[in-house]
Amino acid sequence: MTVDDPLARAMGLTTQENYLERSLVGLRRAAPDMSAHTVLSVRQRVGLVAAVAAVVCALLGNPLLTAQVLVALITLFFGLALGYRLLLVRRGMRDENTVHVTDEEALAVADVDLPVYTVLVPAYREPEVIGKVIAAIGALDYPADRLDVRLLLEVDDEETIAAARAAIAGKPVSIVLVPSAEPRTKPKACNFGLQGAPGEFVTVFDAEDRPEPLQLRRAVVALRRLGDGYACVQARLGYFNSRQNLITRWFSIEYANWFGLLLPGLVSVGAPVPLGGTSNHFHAALLRDLGAWDAFNVTEDADLGIRLARLGYAVGVLDSLTEEEANSDFVNWVKQRSRWYKGYLQTWLVHMRSPRAVHRDLGRRGVLGLHLFVLGTPLMALVNPLFWAMTIVWYTQQPDGIALLFPPSVFYVALFCFLIGNAAVVYMNLLTTRIMRRPGLMAAALAVPLYWVMMSAAAAKAVFQLVCTPFYWEKTSHGLDDQPAPGAPVDRRAAA
Repeated sequence: MTVDDPLARAMGLTTQENYLERSLVGLRRAAPDMSAHTVLSVRQRVGLVAAVAAVVCALLGNPLLTAQVLVALITLFFGLALGYRLLLVRRGMRDENTVHVTDEEALAVADVDLPVYTVLVPAYREPEVIGKVIAAIGALDYPADRLDVRLLLEVDDEETIAAARAAIAGKPVSIVLVPSAEPRTKPKACNFGLQGAPGEFVTVFDAEDRPEPLQLRRAVVALRRLGDGYACVQARLGYFNSRQNLITRWFSIEYANWFGLLLPGLVSVGAPVPLGGTSNHFHAALLRDLGAWDAFNVTEDADLGIRLARLGYAVGVLDSLTEEEANSDFVNWVKQRSRWYKGYLQTWLVHMRSPRAVHRDLGRRGVLGLHLFVLGTPLMALVNPLFWAMTIVWYTQQPDGIALLFPPSVFYVALFCFLIGNAAVVYMNLLTTRIMRRPGLMAAALAVPLYWVMMSAAAAKAVFQLVCTPFYWEKTSHGLDDQPAPGAPVDRRAAA
């Protein structure tokens, strides 16, 4: 039995098997070129082998010139990606591309006019926090008879299942037991939970999430206001334990910058928006028609955002906050970040299987965003230590070899990226703390170069795993914050 509710007991084994099969290979069968079920297509493998062979031949023929060209290309890409991010921050600061729904507008919709809303909560080995997310969902200001809340738990995760059953006693929450099958990923669980869900709208919350109470109402108003051209609105993500230690401070600044400035900036320049892993709100019927999430992509959210853009649908950024638990442990943080970087690389490779089709679907601005943001995010983290190492070696030993790698035209671009670019990124983080009105985070913003070292370690691990274990979903532990569960729901009508 794979669904722990009355509806599940009426389901036959054949139905459950069909649900699982569609969850695993639905997108792969419907649009194989859009699925990450293989890391590289045949054409990409041939191209990669040809490129490596060409570089090897060039190195054998003229090693210095080849090295100079490679350094110049990396420097150019790094500079363009850095400049693109600064442009996005500037555009995002205008706050012209965030969808605002006031409390009054959200509460003005009568309960009878609200649609059934499916809330998917995938969790794996999360007994410590499952009660907190149930409490947070219970605090949502949305009529209970129009909520379809589904906890998606792996069938062999007995400890979390037991904790969930104790926490949902007397609450309108279903437990959906996801059958064991590879790949064991969050998107596979979400696809399984989406099968047969009655909601007109659907969203995903992670096990440690605390969405603000009016978020579902705001999403309904926003999606109805935006019209059929919009497939999704992405709420902002932040952290409730930002002051726990230096890592959580860095993480909080980064998320505020990402969801408050960079994503609205992407909307403003007409680039595809890589969605966050939670608090994205969809038209359920449209999501099913598009094949839902890719079970083989470890950042299924970012991939879905690119896929939506390629199919002509827009994504809005909703002014509503979901608080999460920031990773406070270095090893745990690297596990999570390497998975994100690996998924971004997967996503870029998937959508570059046919460059001509991508250019046709996204246009020049969209393709630029795909390269400089989706590929640029892990690639900048990967090459950053290389430039720092060469800089340190140059200033301490001044070897002739490094000087030869940087002819004047390349040297000045690299120097600009190193001095002006790094200063601009630090300033951008300071600016984010000001926008957050969190002066206590300024010291962490100034120390952010240490955070870049962590990013580089995660990027290196991501590349290794992309080659060796592309579909492995590295588990992130939660419940390290010792924060109390959310309080009871607030009656906002009475407060008003």
